[in-house]
Amino acid sequence: MPIEQRSRELLRLADAVLQPGFEGTSPPDWVRRRLDEGLGGVVLFSRNISSPAQVGELTAALRECRPDVLVAIDEEAGDVTRMEAHTGSSRPGNLALGVVDDVALTEELARDLGHDLAAAGVNLDYAPSGDVNSNPDNPVIGVRSFGACPDLVARHTAAWIRGLQSAGVAACVKHFPGHGDTSVDSHLALPVLAASMEELAEIALPPFRAAVRAGVCAVMGGHLMVPAYDTAHPATLSRRILVELLREELGFDGLIVTDAIEMRAVSDRYGLAEAAVLAVAAGSDAVCVGGDLADEATATRLRDALADAVATGRLPEQRLVEAATRVRALADWVGTAVGSARDQGTNPAIGLTAARRAIRVTVGPGQTALPLSSAPHVVEFHPEMNQAIDRRTPWGLAAPLTELLAGTTAARLTPAEAADAGRLTEVALTPAAGRPLVLVVRDAHRHEWMASALNRITAARPDAGIVEMGLPHHNEDAKPGSFHLATHGATRVSGQAAAEVLAGYRN
Repeated sequence: MPIEQRSRELLRLADAVLQPGFEGTSPPDWVRRRLDEGLGGVVLFSRNISSPAQVGELTAALRECRPDVLVAIDEEAGDVTRMEAHTGSSRPGNLALGVVDDVALTEELARDLGHDLAAAGVNLDYAPSGDVNSNPDNPVIGVRSFGACPDLVARHTAAWIRGLQSAGVAACVKHFPGHGDTSVDSHLALPVLAASMEELAEIALPPFRAAVRAGVCAVMGGHLMVPAYDTAHPATLSRRILVELLREELGFDGLIVTDAIEMRAVSDRYGLAEAAVLAVAAGSDAVCVGGDLADEATATRLRDALADAVATGRLPEQRLVEAATRVRALADWVGTAVGSARDQGTNPAIGLTAARRAIRVTVGPGQTALPLSSAPHVVEFHPEMNQAIDRRTPWGLAAPLTELLAGTTAARLTPAEAADAGRLTEVALTPAAGRPLVLVVRDAHRHEWMASALNRITAARPDAGIVEMGLPHHNEDAKPGSFHLATHGATRVSGQAAAEVLAGYRN
């Protein structure tokens, strides 16, 4: 439809439900202009962040254009961090909190995060993950989940929401109705959640029910095919799932936002614009876009597609009005909540405290005990990370251990190097001659190349220790090495906590 045939009010309604990303550490001209024209929100990624002070200046500039703008971020803390993508998170992630299983700690940590976000002008957080990681081979959830037990995940999801929202930042639990029991990453393809309704009710849905009871402000739909409820459309585009299940059965009346609409799970099948139209028609109130497509042309394309769908009768105007109304309602809530939470204090030490409590060490009979006897050689195995994790975010053990044990040396091992026996010896074994050897892995049970290299190295050095910074393998018989230390995440403080145990140091 030509632009002159779209009413200004219809375009404002369509803009109100979009949450696009953008490039740069200050708002580009097109974002400023679109905020004046009715854009309801934006989403920040690590490319927009250099420091908390800079984010504060950015969000202040956004609010000069629209005081009630929703400024969202995908900040889970833990491995998925945007605010601390360049340094590694100062807080452990969900799995570590689930291992500790102290809901007061989880609530306090989320409150502390909320204060930092609120101080920087961010008022909507696409977190927590309420997914029950019931499939240990899940390629995209893993340590982002509080665990594999529905009851545990439910109580910590609720605690995390209470903590974050007590600081005046809206929580957005994800990925409804649950991304835990999948073997496909929805960034790349469409996962199928094959469970029956009864199985979903028992395993996947309890955390979302708990989130609703805790007063969560927003729910993010997952790009998941759930045949038990809908054989035609993914959850994000399914009225059966978003309205009949989430709203009517679970009783949720807040904002429903899509996972990034450019993710291949839906964009490959429907196209970007059509996926956005179908999502809003099905019951989504806000469309997130911009993790990969962060330009004005994309935002305009989605706005125009929504307006055209109304003008041609494919999308009822009342549905768009309803969605825009929920966006404004959330903006009103955070405007009130931030003001009432300003006088609460923060606890900068909470992250390291939680990371220390999450450490678990297994030492077999007659095997090497900790701490280490001298400065070790550390070999870090580096897998390709899923797209939810910023590839630039540093992780590992070598840096913090070097600060505690002078003389520590380190090397990194790629999949290609691990396959080369000569290179494996050169990187891992030769530098460790006569010294302790520590092997640092991340989801070793999911990477055949990593497990194979571990077996070859520990066959030559059975006294080597293993530090797992991903999802631990719970089969004790499958753990090689003289000790196995699990951090339950690869954040900066997780590495620090592990280094303290290895060095025999505790502040």
